Amino acid sequence: MSHSVSRRRFLYTLSLSAAGTVLLPACLRAGSGSAADAYLVYVGSYGPAEQDNIWLYRLNPGTGALTRVAGARGGAAPSFLTVDARHRRLYAVNEVDNYQNTPNGGVSAFAIDPGTGGLTLLNQQASGGTIPCYISLDKAGRHALVANYGTGTVAALPLTTEGQLQPAASVDQHTGHGPHKNQSNARAHCIIPDPAGKFFFAVDLGNDTVYSYTLSSTGQLVRQAAPAFQAKPGAGPRILTFHPSRPLAFLINELDSTLTALAYDARQGTLREIQTVPCLPPDFTGWNACADVHVSPNGRFVVGSNRGHDSLVVFALDEATGRLTLVEHVKLPGKTPRSFTFDPSGQIVLVAHQQSNTIVTYRADARTGRLTPTGTSVELPAPVCLQVYPDFLAGRG
Repeated sequence: MSHSVSRRRFLYTLSLSAAGTVLLPACLRAGSGSAADAYLVYVGSYGPAEQDNIWLYRLNPGTGALTRVAGARGGAAPSFLTVDARHRRLYAVNEVDNYQNTPNGGVSAFAIDPGTGGLTLLNQQASGGTIPCYISLDKAGRHALVANYGTGTVAALPLTTEGQLQPAASVDQHTGHGPHKNQSNARAHCIIPDPAGKFFFAVDLGNDTVYSYTLSSTGQLVRQAAPAFQAKPGAGPRILTFHPSRPLAFLINELDSTLTALAYDARQGTLREIQTVPCLPPDFTGWNACADVHVSPNGRFVVGSNRGHDSLVVFALDEATGRLTLVEHVKLPGKTPRSFTFDPSGQIVLVAHQQSNTIVTYRADARTGRLTPTGTSVELPAPVCLQVYPDFLAGRG
């Protein structure tokens, strides 16, 4: 995790609080924009629990401008978010180690008002371990999958038809450790479904392993006999993402600041290394920890983020071979880019600076992959997750 900010020291002081309801101003209700020229951006943060700490912005992909729409109280440390496919529910991890006086983190479910985008708390559950840092949904939208960094566990929580979280149906404990000082025990950092929704992959930073699971209709996570991929000892794999159309995946490694391109066997649920490339320029000698990774929507570029060097690294992808070629390092105007993402059109890249309390935007060149600042910068407390969706408010209300 971050060298200059101890997430655990900060989060241990927090306790989970109730979330509230927020309505958007009438001037920003449906009809003020269109799905063709705007996206909605939900932002998770480490902002104080007693204040708004989940934010909603509107993004103009033509200019990269961000307009704050509203905020909601998401409880303690709603650091990672996901929204269901119908844009009716938002789910957030609450990245703590003491949920209702138990050794767990929390998970919160919210209803999204279809006319305003406002969030109303549905319910909360224990996350099946401490310090949950990632959440995703299965393809059918029937289960929430959570990675718990503190205890090195992954959990599946069934969802009701109304979107409420039920208690974890299964929890799987990872074991082992790596050679780095930050790998004293298992550290689950990511769990995502593959594009077909057949297999689920859990990335463990603490033991350099990517595990493959299947998920039963009752929420039982079944780990495959052999790991899907074993990273280099001390690499510290953090986040896995899939290519939008090719059988490829990309793994960002936090501890040795590298990015691994992988061939994906969708029948077996296994990953094979194609290439591992450095995320830092060769002349950089300071501390760094990689954070996030995304493939551009057109499938031609892979981008990673560096905390310490405080940059984005852009690679061109040969889609036939899966090999990566460096395009550029983009020095950022803020500190600790823990999260970034493309908008669905691929025109804009949004970057959240955890320590500088800002979000900035860049224009992405679809031909070269190069990034150009738009000049947009908005301030908010400790943003650490960005989720961008088409403006589903347009035309409603």
